[in-house]
Amino acid sequence: MKTKKAKLNPEELNLITLAQEYSDEDKARELLESLRWPDGPTCPHCKIDGSMNRDVYKITPDAKSKTRKGVYCCAACRKQFTVTVGTVFEGSHIPINKWLMAMFIICSSKKAVSAHQLHRMLGITYKTAWFMAHRIRFAMGPGPAEIIKLSGTVEVDETFVGGKGDRRTKSKRQTPVVALVERDGNMHVRVVANVTQKNLAPALNECVEKDAIVNTDEHGAYRNPLKQWKAHHTVVHSRKEYTRKLPDGTYAGVNSCESFFSLLKRGVVGAWHHVSREHLQKYADEFCFRWDHRKISDGERMEKFAAMIEGKRLTYRQAV
Repeated sequence: MKTKKAKLNPEELNLITLAQEYSDEDKARELLESLRWPDGPTCPHCKIDGSMNRDVYKITPDAKSKTRKGVYCCAACRKQFTVTVGTVFEGSHIPINKWLMAMFIICSSKKAVSAHQLHRMLGITYKTAWFMAHRIRFAMGPGPAEIIKLSGTVEVDETFVGGKGDRRTKSKRQTPVVALVERDGNMHVRVVANVTQKNLAPALNECVEKDAIVNTDEHGAYRNPLKQWKAHHTVVHSRKEYTRKLPDGTYAGVNSCESFFSLLKRGVVGAWHHVSREHLQKYADEFCFRWDHRKISDGERMEKFAAMIEGKRLTYRQAV
C-alpha cells in the first residue's frame, strides 16, 4: 500500500531548507519529483505521443540488480524513466541537489547572478555553471504552445543592449530588445535584428490580442502595424512626455516597459558585464520569467519554474 507523502509548502522553501534537508541525493530527487509531478508521476515517453499515462510503477533496486534509484517503468509502453527524462536536465551528471540550488538562486535573484557566482557557491567548475545557467534560462522561455497573448492595455517599447565604448562601432554592436507588457499583468520579450515594421509586426501578432489597446512611444515603426489593433496611443519622449491622461480617464505610457528594461540592464551591467547577441534572448527570458512571477514568494516561483522544464532540451553543442 502506497503512503501519501506530505505536500511541500513552497512558501517555506529557501536556500537554508535546500542545504539542510535536501543535500541528500535521494531526498533531492523526491523533492524534484514532487515539484514536477504534484499529482503523481507520468510517463514522458507516452506524453510525446499525446497520452497522459499515470499507470507507472517504481523499480526498487536490490543487491543483484544494476538499476539506479529513482527509476520508474511505464505499464503501457514498458519504457523506463526518471524525473529528469524529458526535461532540460536530461543527460546531466550534476547531482540533483545542486540543480535545485541553482534553480532557486536564479529564480530568486532579482537582478541576476553570474555563472562565476554559481561556480563559487555550488563548488562546480565555471564551464559547468555556465551550461547549467543556460539550461535553466532556456527552460524559462515559453515554447510555441505556451505563449499566451496579452490583452487589455499593452505597453510596447524597445531598448538597445550593449554597444558601449567606441562611438564608431556602437550602433553595430547594439542589439534591440522589444518588451510587450500587459499593464498589471504578464509580458513577453523579443530580441530583434533591428526596430522596423518588418520585425515589429510579427512580434505584435504573436504576442498581443487584436482587441487590445496598445501604448508605444513616438517611433514611426509602430504606426502602420498597429492600425489592425483596437486603439493605439503614443507618448512623445522627445518632448519629455512620459505619461498622458486620456479622455476616458486612463493613462497612456510605457513606464512598465522602462521598469523591465532597467532590471535587464542592471543584470547586464552588474552580473554578466557582456551578453552576446546569440544568447541575449535566453537572458531576456530569465528576466521575463521573474517579472511574470514577481508577486509570489521565491519558493513558489521555483515551483512554477519546475512546471516549465518538461519537453525542453538544450545540449552543450547547441548552447555554445
